[in-house]
Amino acid sequence: MTDAEADLVILGGGSGGYAAAFRAAELGLSVTLIEKDKLGGTCLHRGCIPTKALLHAAEVADSARDGEQFGVKTTFEGVDIAGVHKYKDSVITRLYKGLQGLAKANKVNYVEGTGTFVGGTTVDVEGTRYTGKNLVLATGSYSKTLPDLELGGRIITSDDALTLDFVPKKAVVLGGGVIGVEFASVWASFGTEVTIVEALPRLVPAEDEFSSKQLERAFRRRKIAFKTGVKFTGAKQDAGGVTVSLESGETLEADVLLVAVGRGPNTAGHGYDEAGLRMDRGFVLTDERLRTNLPGVYAVGDIVPGLQLAHRGFQQGIFVAEDIAGLDPKPIDESGIPRVTYSHPEVASVGLTEAQAKEKYGPDITTFTYDLAGNGKSQILKTSGAVKLIKAPDGPVVGLHLVGDRVGELIGEAQLIYNWEAFPEDVAPLIHAHPTQTEALGEAHLALAGKPLHVHG
Repeated sequence: MTDAEADLVILGGGSGGYAAAFRAAELGLSVTLIEKDKLGGTCLHRGCIPTKALLHAAEVADSARDGEQFGVKTTFEGVDIAGVHKYKDSVITRLYKGLQGLAKANKVNYVEGTGTFVGGTTVDVEGTRYTGKNLVLATGSYSKTLPDLELGGRIITSDDALTLDFVPKKAVVLGGGVIGVEFASVWASFGTEVTIVEALPRLVPAEDEFSSKQLERAFRRRKIAFKTGVKFTGAKQDAGGVTVSLESGETLEADVLLVAVGRGPNTAGHGYDEAGLRMDRGFVLTDERLRTNLPGVYAVGDIVPGLQLAHRGFQQGIFVAEDIAGLDPKPIDESGIPRVTYSHPEVASVGLTEAQAKEKYGPDITTFTYDLAGNGKSQILKTSGAVKLIKAPDGPVVGLHLVGDRVGELIGEAQLIYNWEAFPEDVAPLIHAHPTQTEALGEAHLALAGKPLHVHG
């Protein structure tokens, strides 16, 4: 069929793709957005939103179980998993309808179907070709597995875990990164006996070592077992369960094995190799302005090497739309992207870890850790944890790391501190409402500015 032309064609309707589409439309460009599944992509339908809904249900379960701590007579009778899914799906449905409305309001030409990049700036969708003056590739990611580990049955991915129609009595989680830790937290709150297996030396290994230790301490208190520095060697399943084998010779019995070893770029089968895109291990390589090696072709989101986060893809989509429209936006600093693991307790960070800061600035960096035991709101919530700051020599704060319930809500201020290159002396005079957890950030900066107040020792 004859090409349908637009200023911008986008392949993939997830966070990066739809952000690029909506922003480009706002700037007066004609846009064609191609998506084979549902607008919103993995984040809305199989990732961020449904997992956080499960985590909130888990928080409610914990509150019911622990009401006596607060003088409230509550009992935890169990989890109605069908009711949990109904709640989760209702959240997804409302947000999905909202996105569909925005696509119509922005007059985006939305095309449902499987797209293949056929060269130039053209995508073929089941026989119809769509050509843009520019093309954005935003095909997202998929749940990875390990060689010789066949998925299916009782060996599941995070996609399967989101629709599991029972609460397992025992579960093994393979992978102690963000996805593994979050599902372990959910299941433990629902009453599952959970064991995490992580080949690297600590949980959430991409975070600062301080954060890992804080999380591990909290998980021990919650009786979530974890085995770090141990490699998985195999799994066998039958009608009764799954047996997981470790390199140490130990075996673990469970109802399910969740494979949470990360996500891979969804680039195979889309014509990328054949079109001559420069790639590495399945990822599409770009410059700092997200341009590929092909003229007029950009890439955003999980297919670009770096943090696989929905909000990263979202901001990249906005960046590319503005770049194409000639607004010359500033390139995105990857270190300035906030990161949150929504477990109980939460782990949040922005900027450099201590190891990264020492590598960049040398050994004379300054660190300060403020324990949430000194924060009134954290004590009201009965959460433990801490805030760690990392400061460059004679320079600004270059890393902020937080552990504790609800600290993900503090990352907004933390990312402003990092991205605006604030010194402790800049933040110390700012007034933080009392009692709030944001005071922990304020107290930590007061201490680094040489005037500690609620600090012992």
